[in-house]
Order: sequence, then C-alpha cells, then structure tokens
Amino acid sequence: MSIKVWDYLIEYAEEKKEILSAIEEVLDSGWLILGQKVKDFEEQYSRFCGVKYGIGVANGTDAIFLALKALGIKAEDEVITVSNTAIPTVSAIVSTGATPVFVDVNEDTYLMDVSQIERMISRRTKCILPVHLFGQCVDMDEVNRIAEKHNLFVLEDCAQSHGALYKGQKSGSMSDISATSFYPTKILGTYGDGGMVITNSEELNKKMRRLRFYGAEKTYYAIEHGYNSRLDELHASILLRKIKHIDSYIERRRQLAFQYNDLLKDTDLILPYEAEQGRHAYYLYVVRHPRRDLIIEELKKRDILVNISYPWPIHTMSAYSYLGYKTGDLPVTEKVANQIFSLPLYPSLSDSEQKEVTDVLHEILKQID
Repeated sequence: MSIKVWDYLIEYAEEKKEILSAIEEVLDSGWLILGQKVKDFEEQYSRFCGVKYGIGVANGTDAIFLALKALGIKAEDEVITVSNTAIPTVSAIVSTGATPVFVDVNEDTYLMDVSQIERMISRRTKCILPVHLFGQCVDMDEVNRIAEKHNLFVLEDCAQSHGALYKGQKSGSMSDISATSFYPTKILGTYGDGGMVITNSEELNKKMRRLRFYGAEKTYYAIEHGYNSRLDELHASILLRKIKHIDSYIERRRQLAFQYNDLLKDTDLILPYEAEQGRHAYYLYVVRHPRRDLIIEELKKRDILVNISYPWPIHTMSAYSYLGYKTGDLPVTEKVANQIFSLPLYPSLSDSEQKEVTDVLHEILKQID
C-alpha cells in the first residue's frame, strides 16, 4: 500500500456516521441553498476565528475575489502579495482587473518578507494581501503598521491556516477582511468545494452578502452588480460536524510535525521553522533539499507520494508573463521553489506510516550523500 501525501478515507470511516447524518438532515429538510446550516456554520466559523461575521461562498478563490470586490478593488489598482502561493491568490486579483505586485519571501518561513512591502507601494496600491502559507501566519503587526501608514486595506489569505495563531490571535482576525477555503485537503475541509469571507465590518458583511447573491438583498432585485457564489447547505452541514474536531485535527498535525522534527533532525533536510510569535497549524510539513527531485523520484519508487507546493512561482508562469517579471526578480522565492517538498501529514496518518516515511528518507539521503 502506498503512503499518500494526503488521504481522507480513514478519517471519513471514523466520522462516517456523523457525515451521513449531516447530509440526511439537509436532504430531509427541503432546503438546499442558503438555509439554516449555512447560517449556523457562518456563525460557528467566525466565532472560532474571533471575528463577528462570516459569509459562506462557493470556494476559496471566490472568497478572495469577492473580498477584493467588497473592498472596491478595480482595474488600475495594485495589490501587493507574494508569488510563492497557489494560483487562486493571484487569479482572484487579476479577475478584479487589478494588478498583482510581488514581494519576495523569507527563506526560513517562506512567508511574505514584510521588509519589502513599502518600497513596492505606489499611488495605485490599494491593498496588501498576505498569504498565511503552509499553516503559519505572516508578521501581521508590520503588515498592519504599513497599511495604516499608507491608508491601505489588508486582506488575509487564510486558505492554509485554519486555527493558526499570531501573538494569540487567530488567522483571519487581524485585517479588514479575510478569505479562506474548505477544499478537501484543508485543515478544515469538506467533501467538495467551499469557502468563506470573515470580517468585523458590518458594512463589508452586508456588501459581501449582496455580492455572493447577484447583488441582491431580496430575490429577483439587484441593488448592484453581483455574482453567484454560495456555500451550499450540504457542505455547510458537513463542516458543522467537522468543526467540532478542528482542535484535535490541529493537535494531531502538530504532534506529527514534532515527531518529524525528531525523526529527521540528523539529516541534511532543512526542516520547517516555527516563528516564536505564532502557532503553526501545519497544513503542510514542508522540507527543503537541493536534490529534491531525485529524492521525490526515489520515494515514489517505494510507494511514498509527496507533493511540491509550489514548483512554479506565479511570476514565472506564462499566464502572468504580461506582468513583466523575469528570472532573478524574486531570488528567494525562485530558490526555494526548486528545493521544497511536502511530506505526508494529515490527522489519520499513523505513527508507523510516518516512521516508514522517515526510515526511507534516511536511506535515500545516505545513498545520495
């Protein structure tokens, strides 16, 4: 049997009665779209994050896009973010008509290098979009200081950081508005697509609720141009059951991460760095090695499947070549993209499976030394 970088089947088997019961409740209710389950989950997830309002949407990409629209981001505007992220972060910016402006990342955390933000600000800059990548939060004190100084919005991309902490504050609670995803692989994931925007602003909450529903507050009458992006009742009901387990999910992820640290401490892999001011939720356990591709190939031969998040920085992709970036513009981002890979890590990964992964890694690393 192969060991996958992510697998939900054991977790599903353990929670199957809860999940099927959640689905049956919705199907028996007669209400499938924007009903009580969505309302309840919006309340529970926003409360979990320590934020007043939650607005369920169809997916994490829509969450970023609609949050930007709610902030009034439009063509000719610029949004400062990073290239070391998933495509949706940038595609959402581009879909508003705005231009993404990239800063490099820190080599230890792979997160936004906040020291580079100010020099990228122009008269067109309207928003800073930090990405809390791999389960760890960006230095939000500095992001917010810069934003306040320059009168900019801040939108947190929290798709990979459910439950992560920065100085005791939850991911998503430290900005004007935040976006997250409930894609199946996430720390809190459903069995399909789903997303949410959270905010403390009553005005942004009302705006978001219109934008996700054709610009309407009541059926058949649009107050403004809007979109169709709604978290459905089925996924909301599943997430209501799963959010009860989120603390145990994170605890198990951290336990596995600490065990990896111990099992791999004597290798020449560069292991994840957890910043002192935060709590890493370990959505991914990301390691680095200059011979990454060979290691992955050898692991695959032994039925251990790992992943690279992400092998191609956004600024190197042909879809975004019009932005004018060239090789060498973001040296740290480009360097780590050639070296990082993620080891299997999810709550139902067993200790014995993890030990098999690390034993094989030790063997491969000795061979290529």
